[in-house]
Amino acid sequence: MELRIPARLNRDAAPADVCAAYLDALGFAPAERARLAESASRGARDVASAMARLHAALAGTAAAPDDPARESLHARLARTDIAHEDRIVSDDPRRGLRLVSAPPIRRTPMAPEPWRIGAWLPLLRRLRGRARDAGGARAARAGRRWHRAAAVRRIVLLALVVAQTMLATDYMSAVLPYHGRQPIEIGVLALFAILFLWVSAGFWTAIAGFVVQLRGRDRYAISARAGDGTPIGSGARTAIVMPICNENVARVFAGLRATHDSLARTGAIDRFDFFVLSDSGDPDLRIAEREAWLDLCRRVGGFGRIFYRRRQHRIKRKSGNVADFCRRWGKGYAYMVVLDADSVMSGRCLVELVRLMEANPDAGIIQTAPRAFGRETLYARIQQFATRVYGPLFVAGLHFWQLGESHYWGHNAILRVEPFMKHCALRRLPGRGALSGEILSHDFVEAALMRRAGWGVWIAYDLSGSYEEMPPNLLDELKRDRRWCLGNLINSRLFFAQGLHPAHRAVFVTGVMAYLSAPLWFLFLVLSTVLLAVHTLTEPTYFISPNQLFPLWPEWHPGRAIGLFGATATLLFLPKVLGVVLIAARGARRFGGVLRLAVSTLIEIVFSMLLAPVRMLFHTEFIVGALLGLKLAWKSPPREDAETSWSEAFRRHGAHTLLGLAWLALVYWLNPSFLWWLLPVAGALAVSVPVSVLSSRVSLGRAFRDERMFLIPEESDPPRVLRRMRRFFRAAPRDIGFVDAVVDPRHNAIACAADVARTQHSEALRRVNDALVERALIDGPDALSPDDRNALLGDANALSRLHFGVWSAPDAHPAWIRARRQGRVANATPDAAARSAA
Repeated sequence: MELRIPARLNRDAAPADVCAAYLDALGFAPAERARLAESASRGARDVASAMARLHAALAGTAAAPDDPARESLHARLARTDIAHEDRIVSDDPRRGLRLVSAPPIRRTPMAPEPWRIGAWLPLLRRLRGRARDAGGARAARAGRRWHRAAAVRRIVLLALVVAQTMLATDYMSAVLPYHGRQPIEIGVLALFAILFLWVSAGFWTAIAGFVVQLRGRDRYAISARAGDGTPIGSGARTAIVMPICNENVARVFAGLRATHDSLARTGAIDRFDFFVLSDSGDPDLRIAEREAWLDLCRRVGGFGRIFYRRRQHRIKRKSGNVADFCRRWGKGYAYMVVLDADSVMSGRCLVELVRLMEANPDAGIIQTAPRAFGRETLYARIQQFATRVYGPLFVAGLHFWQLGESHYWGHNAILRVEPFMKHCALRRLPGRGALSGEILSHDFVEAALMRRAGWGVWIAYDLSGSYEEMPPNLLDELKRDRRWCLGNLINSRLFFAQGLHPAHRAVFVTGVMAYLSAPLWFLFLVLSTVLLAVHTLTEPTYFISPNQLFPLWPEWHPGRAIGLFGATATLLFLPKVLGVVLIAARGARRFGGVLRLAVSTLIEIVFSMLLAPVRMLFHTEFIVGALLGLKLAWKSPPREDAETSWSEAFRRHGAHTLLGLAWLALVYWLNPSFLWWLLPVAGALAVSVPVSVLSSRVSLGRAFRDERMFLIPEESDPPRVLRRMRRFFRAAPRDIGFVDAVVDPRHNAIACAADVARTQHSEALRRVNDALVERALIDGPDALSPDDRNALLGDANALSRLHFGVWSAPDAHPAWIRARRQGRVANATPDAAARSAA
């Protein structure tokens, strides 16, 4: 019998045609397809009865079952690529057929301790900190030499910063008309001192990093105690965990595959397992993730080594996801490497991290310094360039001051599992209000808790092979900053928590100051404008204090102001110059050459000056909004080159533009000679809309790249792991979604066998889902909300009934009919697809 493929598979199609199309989607050969279709449709009253017979035939039963699609589940799974993978398919008599995507659970408790947050009076005693864990205390005694070095270095840092700030503040008081004796001037001086202190700390951090990079080593660096080339012991089992939530599925698994393949080339792959830990609530993405996981495992032979789990109860976001992994499987691993959805790491880097842990038994966390890569918008390419040129100085400087009491950024780092489980579980902060409840910026807190227990937290600043992506545009970066701002403000409450080391209390302070400096700077500028207005619009006051014998003549000192401005600019921009000098001394070919490196740096400096006032206003809004308790949507950042539209830019920057123009007009009216001082701030606000839009353009980013501007080594000479990641991403198949899981026989079989922990549901829930199936069948997929779709995906019986209905019900919505045809063409061979399209 010759198979008849109708030009349009609709609700009036003959039973034999529908059965043939279904078998075609299952990948049956033409002869077998024709035989089964004819047998199922012979004497059938309608399509439904023919399809019931077909499912019975597939299942090997004599009579048509009550739930035909459910009955043929085994047979349809046998037609998939996982048919011969017995390790991931389980036929439990009690729980039914299940897709096993995770190893057996070895549950271990991980309970958070209550927070003990004190008040001001006993602060000095708490600042001393203490190691409470016996093993950690022994490790701390073993590292006493670096403890002493860290203390000396921090004293030197504090002395340099304080001395420099006092000198600058005294100089600033000489610039002011009344030398800091009026209330407004006192406020200006206080704000100037705080802001200059912040700038000075960054400056000396960069200087320390420059010295370390110039020397090429730090005797106390964690890498100085590595066992190079030493094979990893059998007990050093390491889990590579990647928490994800509604991410770009193709990008996530392309990066994971590149990381896996790079690790396989080291010969140490047998010491590592991979876990993709999903919190995705989007029904299309949860289907796509599972299919991408299966595809990855098939391609690299990763079944039994690469696992996937989607949480049903998604609490505490990323930290809760990692904690859930630890409770279920942490007992089986000595270490875990935490990745972000955009992370890529080379196999050599991963193996080296494990060796560092093995060689340093006092280390609890070792953080790498990820390098930015992969974006093509002008904004992202400038940011990638900046982090690549200046970032190494600051990271090396942080390590110089912090040593074993460093930052942990939550990803691209290795953690010792046992102490992490014992000491780093996070309890909600007590109280009510904006700064209570769930801890959002968990990484800083986990590092502080690890150090409190006596374990070191290190930055392997000189370890290469760790990569991440940048936000594609200014607005997306600011969305991320808003989340980080709230998280750091919440963490500020832990400054007085008992037992924390002073270095990590300082980390909490710097985390807050990264955002609090914005409203302080804004207030400083406002007070400076008010001061100008007061001295312009009012009569001078010559006697400002009681019993003053001689008048005080108010006077401005432009020369001193220019000198102070120049000194401040030096502190801000000298680290960038030193970064360029360091690269030029080592060879700037991979940065486009010395000339292009210098020009790119100059453009980046101007660009950063234009963005600084914009960030200032946004961060001020974030601080005020967080303190007022405004709700914050915590969404995953974009993983692609998203561009900013003019309408969105006007909506987000319009008020700032008006403020900048009004500010300039006010100062010009007060005193035109002061306009030049305000122009870098208010002028940048006035042009924020075009800067935001144009910098988000991919075309401009590529144009500069064609001229070898803002070039970084990851572009000019990309590492193999990044080249393979891009290739895998370009070659990724289309994402499989909810409609595919309903319509396609094979994808439906996989979906019915997955994500279902039980097959028995209450009678009430069954009635609800039956009504949902009927509504979905008649109204089509577009009528279903995400919650409706997730409910169907969570009930294998309902999903199989819907699958049977869209292939057999006479009143199925036309969207299902179209999906049947489109899915069949997509799964057909090229010849069959061409015939069907004809």
